[in-house]
Amino acid sequence: MASLEQPKVNRRTEKSSRKQSISRRDGPQSVPTVRSVEFIRRMRGASQPHLLRGQDGEYYIVKFQNNPQHVRILTNEMLAARLALLIGLPVPRPAIVDVPPELIEGNPQLAMEFGARREPCAAGLQFGSSFPGVPGKTLVVDFLPDRLLRRVRDFNSTFLGAFVFDKWTCNCNGRQLIFTRPAGPERPLYSAWLIDHGFCFNDGEWNFPDSPIRSLYPRRLVYENVQGLKSFEPYLSTIENLNAEQILNCVRGIPTEWCGDDPAKLIGLATQLYERRRLVRQAIIDAKNSGLRPFANWK
Repeated sequence: MASLEQPKVNRRTEKSSRKQSISRRDGPQSVPTVRSVEFIRRMRGASQPHLLRGQDGEYYIVKFQNNPQHVRILTNEMLAARLALLIGLPVPRPAIVDVPPELIEGNPQLAMEFGARREPCAAGLQFGSSFPGVPGKTLVVDFLPDRLLRRVRDFNSTFLGAFVFDKWTCNCNGRQLIFTRPAGPERPLYSAWLIDHGFCFNDGEWNFPDSPIRSLYPRRLVYENVQGLKSFEPYLSTIENLNAEQILNCVRGIPTEWCGDDPAKLIGLATQLYERRRLVRQAIIDAKNSGLRPFANWK
């Protein structure tokens, strides 16, 4: 990994990409750059995201560079989403959302609140997470009772994969998921989506303060089928077998303005992720042996 370098940016191409919607979907590292055209509503959350409609007709939950947490959470969201897609976890597709100044000027609700002080959301390139469905036509909840939670599509693989992923990325926040299904009387099964990765890599610190009890989902029923390390496959082996280029691809194209005072540290973050991939197995064992004993059926 000592040879990892940021690719040279063609400024003319980069400038052109901000003026049009790019719909490339050819891999987990490829994300569209979409111009936003409509403000829909504010969303909940400490980073104060907003729901916007893009020029491509899709809806995006957008986090802004001047959010109250840290500018690096935009990098964290993009990098974590790419990594999650790379190993096959269900996350909403990420995008770079170009927010024009005139959209902010025409919508006073597009603002950040810092106590009694308000300031307009930053214009330019922001992080966007695709809304999983159509607002008003898709039911989205962040809590399900036990009987419905157990019936979520891909229940075991989603929650156990999320645990492996959070151990690898040192997600210092509680695991956040949303559950969606089409609105209507049919009541199909819910689908689960991993969201809110701003505190992966320890927020803006970009380090890894590991703890055996970190990354555990508070509702232990999601772990009741764990019988050993094999229960965490294929995600555990997939992470262990990632090569340096795959991880480097996940940091390519992230806007430097999302990286804070020292954008060069992004390559160091990729290096640490590569080195950590062989530590996840022991981290799972450490969690199993912790005082919380989260895996009651481990044999």
